[in-house]
Amino acid sequence: MSAAAPPLAEAEVLQAKLSGSSFYAAMRLMPAAERAAMFAVYAFCRAVDDIADDGTRPRPERHLELEAWRADLAALYAGQPARRAAFLAAPVRDFGLRQEDFLAVIDGMAMDVAADIRAPDWATLDLYCDRVASAVGRLSTRIFGMEDAPGLALARELGRALQLTNILRDLDEDAAIGRLYLPRELLRRAGLGGNAPPGVVGDPRVDAACRQLAERALQHFAAADGILRARPRGHLLAPRLMEAVYRNILRDMLEQGWRPPRRRVRIGKARLLWIIARCSLGR
Repeated sequence: MSAAAPPLAEAEVLQAKLSGSSFYAAMRLMPAAERAAMFAVYAFCRAVDDIADDGTRPRPERHLELEAWRADLAALYAGQPARRAAFLAAPVRDFGLRQEDFLAVIDGMAMDVAADIRAPDWATLDLYCDRVASAVGRLSTRIFGMEDAPGLALARELGRALQLTNILRDLDEDAAIGRLYLPRELLRRAGLGGNAPPGVVGDPRVDAACRQLAERALQHFAAADGILRARPRGHLLAPRLMEAVYRNILRDMLEQGWRPPRRRVRIGKARLLWIIARCSLGR
């Protein structure tokens, strides 16, 4: 990412990578200004996530790069030259995006940089979900034009629902890089006492732990759905679509189960179009 703004070529590459995804479909449904702001927030999230996931570089180097992002955000909000964060200036100005939410995202990435997360306790997992997902939701709901109370509630519930679903879908990918986000309480209840990622995800008993985590995700989905059904003010089609797509992914995973070997659950294009049509009709 350049010092001033993502080059046009980078923006096109980003959108090309996302085309066909549920996120891209949701963004396509938004008004132009809101869509541009959401892509800017997503570009920020991708940038700091790439730092956290770059296992080719030592942790201290990645920590310093996250700190540089903090400094650039501080400059942006102080009205000073913001280097790599400058492309966020228009969304921050137009939608009142809060610095604390951007910093929370960085805090979440810093958790992955400090050490590979392996079988965290519930409180640590919830904090991680708040930082890497619900904080993004807080930025997003301001772009959606929601009022604070329903916006914060939706960000909390839908952010956690989406992140827990991602954790359940990415078990094998995370284990391959030494990470295991399943909470230790659920692993112990399933009879799994260790925290070595390959061993845990390769054990058939992981299915029981995953099903319990899926139940927690479904509770968050239900709470988010209740907020959306109350029809608060704002552009709600995008969050409705994300909620519908990810809830379908979770249901597919529950049907398939998590006993190894697993296949990654995906939403096909035809099914995605069907979900978009239903969400567009307000169902």
